[in-house]
Amino acid sequence: MSASPRPHSGAQSPAHPLGVAGPAAPTGPGARTPLTVGLIGAGRVGAVLGAALAGTGHHVVAASGVSDAARRRIAALLPGVGNPPADEVARVATDLLIIAVPDDALAGVVSGLAGTGALRAGQVVAHTSGAHGLSVLVPAADIGARPLALHPAMTFTGTAADLARLPGVSYGVTAPAELRPFAARLVADLGGVPEWISEDDRVLYHAALAHGANHLVTLVNEATDRLREAGVADPARVLGPLLRAALDNALHLGDAALTGPVSRGDAGTVARHLDRLAGTAPESVAAYLALARRTADRAIDAGRLRPVDAVALLGVLADRQRETVP
Repeated sequence: MSASPRPHSGAQSPAHPLGVAGPAAPTGPGARTPLTVGLIGAGRVGAVLGAALAGTGHHVVAASGVSDAARRRIAALLPGVGNPPADEVARVATDLLIIAVPDDALAGVVSGLAGTGALRAGQVVAHTSGAHGLSVLVPAADIGARPLALHPAMTFTGTAADLARLPGVSYGVTAPAELRPFAARLVADLGGVPEWISEDDRVLYHAALAHGANHLVTLVNEATDRLREAGVADPARVLGPLLRAALDNALHLGDAALTGPVSRGDAGTVARHLDRLAGTAPESVAAYLALARRTADRAIDAGRLRPVDAVALLGVLADRQRETVP
C-alpha cells in the first residue's frame, strides 16, 4: 500500500495511464502506465480508495486531511504520502484528482480549486459522492479538466479491513462518453464493477442506497434495543441468523421473502406490538407504523396478503396513526 511521493507528469509517458491518451481517449489494450493520483479528503472513503489504488501500483503522491482522524488514516493507509493543503494536492495530481469530501461541501471545494488555478486541462477530477453527478464539477470542466463521478456502493470504516471488502463492489459511475473507458479501467483496478448512472438519476440512485443501508442500521439497532429491554442478554446472537436469512431471502426472492404478522394480516398481534411499544419505547412507534403500512402495501401488491384479509390490519394501523398525530 505504499506509494511513491514523487509526482510524474503524464505528458512524459509514452503511453498514458489506464490505456488512455490524455485521460480521455483510448489507446491499445496493452498500453497503460501508473496514474499519478492526489486525494482531497482523507475520510473513511477517500483514504481507503487511495490505499487500494496505491496497492495496484498507482502513485498516490499527496493526500489532504485536516482532522486528527484524517492524519491518522493517511499515516496508516498511505505511509510516506504527504499531507499538504488541498490546492497543492490538486497541482501534483497530474493524472487523477479524487475529491472525497461530504456532499454539501463538494461544490465549494471544486469551485475553490478552480478559482485558485489549482486544476488544469486534461486532468481527471473525480468525486466520490453518490448524490452528485457531473454538474457539481462544471467549474473544473470549464477549464478543461475531465469530470467523473465515482461512488462506491459500500459502507466504510476507514481502516485496512475495508480493502478486503472492495473486490466485487459496484461503483455508481457518471462520466462523459469519451471518459468511460478510463472510468471502467479505474473501477477494474479497484476490483469493482461499474454501474452507469445517468446525471438525472443520480439522486434516485443515492436515495435507494441510503434508504437500504443507512436505515437498515437504524432498524437493526432499534430491534437490538427492544430485545435488550425484553431481557435478552445478547441481542446480536439472536438477531444475527434471522437478519442474515431475511436479507439473503429479500435479495434473492424480493417480496416473496415477506413473512411475519403483517404479511399474514394478523391485526391482533400488530395491535399488541404497538401497545407494548407505546409503553416501553414510544419513540419507535412511528417507525413501526410506517414500515408496517409499507409492508402491508407491498404484501398486497405481491399477492402475499389478500385485500380482504388486510382490512382489519389496515384499520389498526390507521387508528394508531391518527393517535400519533398531534
